[in-house]
Amino acid sequence: MRRMERKLYRSLKTPYGVQRYLDEQIRYNKAETCYSPRLVQRHGKAHCMEGALFAAAALRELGHPPLLVDLTSVRDDDHVLAVYRVHGHWGSVAKSNYSGLRGREPVYRSLRELAISYFEHYYNIAGEKTLRGYSRPVNLKRFDCIEWATADREVWEIPEYLCTISHSSIAPPAILRRLNPMDPRSYGAGEYGMQR
Repeated sequence: MRRMERKLYRSLKTPYGVQRYLDEQIRYNKAETCYSPRLVQRHGKAHCMEGALFAAAALRELGHPPLLVDLTSVRDDDHVLAVYRVHGHWGSVAKSNYSGLRGREPVYRSLRELAISYFEHYYNIAGEKTLRGYSRPVNLKRFDCIEWATADREVWEIPEYLCTISHSSIAPPAILRRLNPMDPRSYGAGEYGMQR
């Protein structure tokens, strides 16, 4: 890792600092790319996968393991979180164009609780609530052999791997078939600050 990269990560100091950096300094990337954290810094933009990779690299430098959790959906895009624990409670750092899909404070006793906290905010353009599942945490140490944090190329190996692992369901199918659509105020609130 280059000295300037390490200096940036350490300057963020906390998971909250990493989240603020993603929110305030990194534009939302609408392209179909998979930038490494180095490329996120170089281009100054990221979507959720790229933001989670950047956050995992920063969290690792701050003393946390580099963990990702994949949220799956129907009729929508998946969402990826960098997760961490404080005193046994889970929190997350995330990049999204939707305000309700960003990070969470470390107050959740389980990954299920953390994943469910995204449920009401996870919707598609038709206003359907689309979150359906979540993965176990994936430690990115398994990808150190491809130098995922410092690669000067896209790192598609990681999202491809996330597609192969098992996911736990958010709720029984009978409940998921009877969901109400988003109400207009909540829908609009989710788009607050969206980069068009």
